[in-house]
Amino acid sequence: MSKLTLSKIRTFKPEGRKIVVLTVYDYPSARLLDNAGIDWLLVGDSLGNVVQGKTTTLSVTLDEIIYHAEMVVRAAQQAFVVVDIPFPFCQLGSTEAVRAAARIFKETSADAVKLEGGENRASTIAALVDAGIPVLGHCGLRPQEIRQTGGYFVQRQRELLFQDIKAVENAGAFAVVLECIETELAREATNLLQIPTIGIGAGPFCDGQVLVFHDLLGYKPEQTRTPKHVKQYADLQTIISNAVKNYADDVRNAVFPGMENSF
Repeated sequence: MSKLTLSKIRTFKPEGRKIVVLTVYDYPSARLLDNAGIDWLLVGDSLGNVVQGKTTTLSVTLDEIIYHAEMVVRAAQQAFVVVDIPFPFCQLGSTEAVRAAARIFKETSADAVKLEGGENRASTIAALVDAGIPVLGHCGLRPQEIRQTGGYFVQRQRELLFQDIKAVENAGAFAVVLECIETELAREATNLLQIPTIGIGAGPFCDGQVLVFHDLLGYKPEQTRTPKHVKQYADLQTIISNAVKNYADDVRNAVFPGMENSF
């Protein structure tokens, strides 16, 4: 298969083809996902939570995003790679957002950037698009605003959501993520737009779906509650823990390395 391009992506919604998206943050994982046929790889600032072990995404730096994105782009032979613009570049205005996105593009060769916000980020989206940088929008729950909102809540404000997603579309975004939105509201939003919607906790009627790689695989060091919107397809926590314990037992009991593992 050839590299997925923006022009091809624009045919998906009219054709009724669902878009499959996963977050990813390193080369070997990205190679596995690319070989498995995932459409988009998202280098999200969620790396702050699942890779760095922090409680929010706010401390993730531009240098850190670029470091992870460069690995993912090198791994992706087919998938379309989107990279988050981390806090606070978009909040500082269009000039800072374009400067940050330009660094991401120049230093990683990514295909697009993602930013959070609706009508309040329309001018920034337009500036990025004008600079030749494709933009994936993100409406509904916005993790970069967690300090202001005070928590992670299902979004139910219909008119505000519609106002935001139309502003994102009109500003030139090629698609928009809808996070933690009531199912019927997400269905209405998807029908309202000409661009694709990518749901995460937004029900089955979006044009595509995204999950966090580590949530999908149950790849987490502590016993934590799996969010309702996640379907866990594997239990790597148990698999990895058991494998490591077996290795430790073999070393302590002088079973490993055996002669077959020796030169």
